[in-house]
Amino acid sequence: MKRETENTMHVFRGRWITDGEFASLRPRQVFHRQLEPLALDCTAHRDRHILFRRSFRLDRRPERACLFITADDYFKVYLNGRFVCQGPAPAYPQRLGYLEVDVTSFLQPGRNVLAVHTLYQGLINRVWVSGDLQHGLLCDLEADGALLLCSDASFLTHPHTGYREIGTVGYDTQFLEDYDSAAPEAHFARPEFEDAAWPHVQKRQFADYHVVPQRVQPLVWERIAPLSLERRVCGDGSTVLLADFGACYVGTLRLSGSGPKGSRAVIRCAQELQEEDPHRIRYDMRCNCRYEEGWLFSGSGTDALDWFDFKSFRYAEIVLPPGCEAGEIALDARHAPFALQTGLRREYEGDEELRRIWDLCVHTQRYGAQEVLQDCMDREKGFYLGDGCYTCLTRLLLTGEDSQARKLIGDAFLSLDLTPGIVTCLDCAFMQEIAEFPLILISFVLWHYRCTGDLAYLRQNSAGVRRILDAYETYRRPDGLLGGLDRWCVVEWPAQYRDGYDVDLTEGKVCEEPHVVLNAYALCAIACANRIAALLGQQPFRQEETLRQSFYDAFYDPARHLFRDRPGSDHVSYIGNVLPYAFGLSPEPAFESAMRDWIERCGVESLSLFGTFPLLAALRDRGEEALLRRLLKSPGAWLRMLSEGATATFECWGKDEKWNTSLFHMTFSYAAVFLAESGRGLLFYR
Repeated sequence: MKRETENTMHVFRGRWITDGEFASLRPRQVFHRQLEPLALDCTAHRDRHILFRRSFRLDRRPERACLFITADDYFKVYLNGRFVCQGPAPAYPQRLGYLEVDVTSFLQPGRNVLAVHTLYQGLINRVWVSGDLQHGLLCDLEADGALLLCSDASFLTHPHTGYREIGTVGYDTQFLEDYDSAAPEAHFARPEFEDAAWPHVQKRQFADYHVVPQRVQPLVWERIAPLSLERRVCGDGSTVLLADFGACYVGTLRLSGSGPKGSRAVIRCAQELQEEDPHRIRYDMRCNCRYEEGWLFSGSGTDALDWFDFKSFRYAEIVLPPGCEAGEIALDARHAPFALQTGLRREYEGDEELRRIWDLCVHTQRYGAQEVLQDCMDREKGFYLGDGCYTCLTRLLLTGEDSQARKLIGDAFLSLDLTPGIVTCLDCAFMQEIAEFPLILISFVLWHYRCTGDLAYLRQNSAGVRRILDAYETYRRPDGLLGGLDRWCVVEWPAQYRDGYDVDLTEGKVCEEPHVVLNAYALCAIACANRIAALLGQQPFRQEETLRQSFYDAFYDPARHLFRDRPGSDHVSYIGNVLPYAFGLSPEPAFESAMRDWIERCGVESLSLFGTFPLLAALRDRGEEALLRRLLKSPGAWLRMLSEGATATFECWGKDEKWNTSLFHMTFSYAAVFLAESGRGLLFYR
């Protein structure tokens, strides 16, 4: 098991620098409780591409040179015209990561140029902590132990005018790009670029950050050639190129071409073809992203498309006006480093269907993970806490590397300072609170310890575990149940998988009634916390017996041997019983028998993202391996995705199960947990 190593903290000699627009802007508060909304106007400062350049001279190439760098919101850095890296990982200002990169091979005797492209997106969304009016660059460049340069007043800056705003996609997730290769800044990274007219930077007057070594490794890039490339000429003289890259990836389109100045190519991307016309792509995608963008030619030789932001896609359609030609076409896939553990044993034993499910999950993990494990890389790009626990566990078991897991745990606990009980989506300005997700985190903290054996890290996290549970104790009623939740109880998602759950779960209002799912999660979390306390030689958080009895008295129907959704209701739901079954809350053998029959009838197709994992874990815990494999191979689950052409896991079992289905969604890659031997003995909820 490869554990994250603690980096030595670098003390920056550079200062936060920016341009004249942002230098004197005061940071504004973007954090708040979900039910106490904060109105912020994001129209004045948005989609700002701000460039920085600094030239310097070297007598010789150093033996070792290291660049320490970060920015807000994001940067791409070049040395002598060559791309170096990008970042940082999404983070809260209280723990903003910086990258430490060996750049020895990029340097040369004589003149050198450091060029940085930064973005202040300026939107309130699930991607970054943006909209807060904070922008800047911080860097040091050291060579053989001496400071070569740092971010200071000697840097030059200029906005990049080549990015024209043509709207956003998703939940204000990203700006569509209409890139102009004729922009004066198009070749700003080249050493010979003329920057004499650029103004000097300004110091950020209000830079409210605490910088730390970035937990996760920088992204890597992989060039994907088209599996097929179709070319057709239209009646108006335009040329349409249709590239199929063979699978869904995450990244940018690599494209070169030429044409008269101002000629505009149309570029469309999609995850699937149109059903009615397989020669056209579905760029108005199911996930409510319409990926149609533009590219203007410079008229001066071969141009290169320079997309800044990324998307998930398999197909690209390029429409070239008359007189325009395309050169190179490829997909530059970006992802976190990924390698399966040496000696990792798969448990599908020659079963072709299980092998295909395994391959689907591994592709999803390999190419989906970014600096954080976003749930989808199109509509939201959100670092969702509940989804993330399952996705991080999968990655941990497949790779044996835990930096992504530690990123999730650390940033989740950091968000306790923003709102009691943790936010739903980490490292961003979108303030949503889902009641079950912080309770899932407590299980994940225990699973992480079982995977790594790192008792010191478990001890470090024990205070955060107790803070979460203390926050939930404020909802404890005299009868021992949790009720009056001022955060969304999601239960299962999408809503049709709740099996008629008899509780008002409207998002944006207090869930007054105590109900079985939330109280089951809370009991599970307390059991996990008590197990953590026992491992650390601490006192238990709470005694479970009286809380269990209150749970049984309120929800269990001994005549039917099943749990009701809420007190006073006669309705029993599948999800409302799967979770008590999974969490070891069985009141009697008759409940186990009734659930075994129900699981045989309904399997996993009647569940979705949040009920399926606990059910499969419960079957493994009980030694029900034959049933576990049958459920994994259910025709309506992962095999349904594959039958519908999946190359990465979907957000739902099928494309039409949701009104905004993402076809590259990482959560369901957790099937791999139950197909890897390393998943045995780890997942029980106690």
